[in-house]
Amino acid sequence: MYEAFFLAVLIPLVIFLMRPGKTVLYDSPLVVHRPGQYHLTLAPALSGAQNFLEHIAHEVGASLAGDVATQFYEVRAGERYLLAVGFRGGLLYFQAILPPSRGGDYQALREFSEQVLVHHPLSAAPDESGAVRLCAAVDVAACQAGFEYAQLKS
Repeated sequence: MYEAFFLAVLIPLVIFLMRPGKTVLYDSPLVVHRPGQYHLTLAPALSGAQNFLEHIAHEVGASLAGDVATQFYEVRAGERYLLAVGFRGGLLYFQAILPPSRGGDYQALREFSEQVLVHHPLSAAPDESGAVRLCAAVDVAACQAGFEYAQLKS
């Protein structure tokens, strides 16, 4: 009698525990701040992009000195999202959103990026060589991750 009850409880418990986990989707943006390294602001459904962005930060390392104007990208990594990357005051800033339904328009990303960086304006003379190094870091990280990307022109 007790054995039947034990099996009736144990079998569903084992099945429940063996099921693969589900990805947690957040209702609000994911914000990750690593002092001295980077600041990420990701749309709720893009928490999986964090590893890719951390790889970009690792590739850049300490090679940037001056502020770098925000660069915009369309990334295809299973899902398509829009990415803004900039460097202000010794810190990399990333913002990623899902694209609007209008297609290639990235005005929503530009507005979102400006809201995040409102307290971090560009210095008088942005570092153009830093912009090239930042673009190269995105390229290396995307190639190593097997992602496709396209830089969107400002």
